[in-house]
Amino acid sequence: MTRKKRLGRGLEALLNSTEPDHSATIAVMDPGNNFIDRNHDGIPDGAQPEMSGATNAQTDVVAADRSRTPQPQIDSVPENSLTSDVVHLSVYEIEDNPFQPRREFSEPEIVSLSESLKEHDLMQPILVRVVDDRYQLISGERRLRAAIKANWQTIPARIRNADDRLVSELAIVENLQRKDLNAIEKALSFRRYIDEHRCTQEDLAKRLKIDRSTIANLMRLLELPTKIQTSVQTGRISAGHARALLPLGDAQMQQAWCDRIEREGLSVRAIEKLVAEQIADEEVHGRANAERARRSRDRQVEALQHELRMALGTAVKIKTGAKNRGQIVISFKDNDEFERLRELLLDGGAQ
Repeated sequence: MTRKKRLGRGLEALLNSTEPDHSATIAVMDPGNNFIDRNHDGIPDGAQPEMSGATNAQTDVVAADRSRTPQPQIDSVPENSLTSDVVHLSVYEIEDNPFQPRREFSEPEIVSLSESLKEHDLMQPILVRVVDDRYQLISGERRLRAAIKANWQTIPARIRNADDRLVSELAIVENLQRKDLNAIEKALSFRRYIDEHRCTQEDLAKRLKIDRSTIANLMRLLELPTKIQTSVQTGRISAGHARALLPLGDAQMQQAWCDRIEREGLSVRAIEKLVAEQIADEEVHGRANAERARRSRDRQVEALQHELRMALGTAVKIKTGAKNRGQIVISFKDNDEFERLRELLLDGGAQ
């Protein structure tokens, strides 16, 4: 029976928050940073429903420059908004999450989500925090990008108190649960977290509630040449292909096999078999080469032993060891022969 891998607790578990009561009145920030009461449908009391996209302008931009408008000050955020209350923030007042591991976002996916927002409105608020008097995204990057593309001027958000470490963990968990995040992006997010927080893979695995082997196997991909990592990120080869290249060790050899995978469309199983065969051949050739080198070295040692024996007139034994180390053993029968050898060696050295 195979054991299912654990993907993690998810954002709610890390935040340790409870589901909000949707029947309660929520606080909403208008574009002027003024708070008004909205009912459970998110509509001001006595007002007619309207879409969050206030303009009819069209845009093809997925990620907009959100630094154009003045940033909100901390003292403009009411104390109770630092809980689970929902506020409406200008999409241009929210900075990117610096810990976001994703480098690329699917344009068709953002377009599809923006169309859904126009038709059905936003179901789940994004999460933000206040950093240096500014709002910074914690989670909900796709929703924010889609809202901008749908021409929304404001977006529902929950403001959380979260330090850098928690934000980094939330970003990792959110993206681990998305299958379209590539293996290299996951590995880079793990390495960044471990480097910044000076922890071990085991520590990170415990905090994310995932298997340590999942982290270790992904991070090993970062040992491959950058060009191969790029091939994984762009989908030219899979993470399985990349892992099959790791045992080769040599970067040039790994790249050569990567090029062949892309050129011939080899399957993961096929490349694993081919790489294993190559390593086996190299081991056989390596042993044969080592044996030839040993025999050559033995012949040289024997020749040197003979030269020393003839020069000293006694038995000489040369013992070789690892790292080119060894011993020269000169035999003598009695004290007289010892004195003879000593004079011969010393006088010979003085000359």
